[in-house]
Amino acid sequence: MSTFLTQLAACWARSDSLVCVGLDPEIERFPRHIAGHASPIFQFNKAIIDATADLVCAYKPQFAHYAAYEAEDQLERTIEYIHRTYPGVPVILDSKRGDIGNTAERYAIEAFERYGADAVTVNPYLGGDSLEPFLRREDRGVVVLCRTSNPGARDLQDLALGEGGRRLYHVVAELAATRWNARGNCLLVVGATYPQELSEIRRIVGEMPLLVPGVGAQGGDVAQVVRNGQTAAGTGLIVSSSRGILYASAGEDFASAARAAALSLRDQINVHRLLRA
Repeated sequence: MSTFLTQLAACWARSDSLVCVGLDPEIERFPRHIAGHASPIFQFNKAIIDATADLVCAYKPQFAHYAAYEAEDQLERTIEYIHRTYPGVPVILDSKRGDIGNTAERYAIEAFERYGADAVTVNPYLGGDSLEPFLRREDRGVVVLCRTSNPGARDLQDLALGEGGRRLYHVVAELAATRWNARGNCLLVVGATYPQELSEIRRIVGEMPLLVPGVGAQGGDVAQVVRNGQTAAGTGLIVSSSRGILYASAGEDFASAARAAALSLRDQINVHRLLRA
């Protein structure tokens, strides 16, 4: 059975890349000739995908950027286009779902059946039973928020639990590496803006893949991300960049500029990797 993790590993090797392009459309930033199209988001995404598909290990559309425009149909078309045109490149639906069991089951159906995503981001705040409807899809990836890239992450995720410096994000990492990962389809979100925490989490979870947002526009340091987060095989990371790639140019050359930005990020990452495919 092909799973998200087998797809991901194959894509790491095939593209020699740990880069994930976040497909976060903002129509106001599109080139004029795209913004005026009947399906502007799909046309923009299609151009970006065609320009970068050989340089990435995954794509990550962010659900709110479609729902805000009432463009869920264009999200469906985007994911279908990736699967049909570039089979083997996995899609992570970034929707950060998390709710009680029966509602979580509906969210799992939405992500995996309606949209056909290969993986989905989830919020673990309600505990393991809220994640189970996602986790039981053994062929799909479940990407659990652990230590996020935003400044306010410290408000809750850094809360100290007893003595010894144990933090709430340590507990999430431990649960994800053990109890929640019984089917071997768990991953974690760890922000590039917190390299020390990334290193701590890597020690806790072993070889588990980590989705790392926060390079590019958010200022995460690529060298520290790779050094602190890579596995012994020089992989284990899905380094996500959205705005820095999508909006590398506001002109008609936006797709070629996106390709150049993705290639640059791939090369920056590869300089620091321990082992290349």
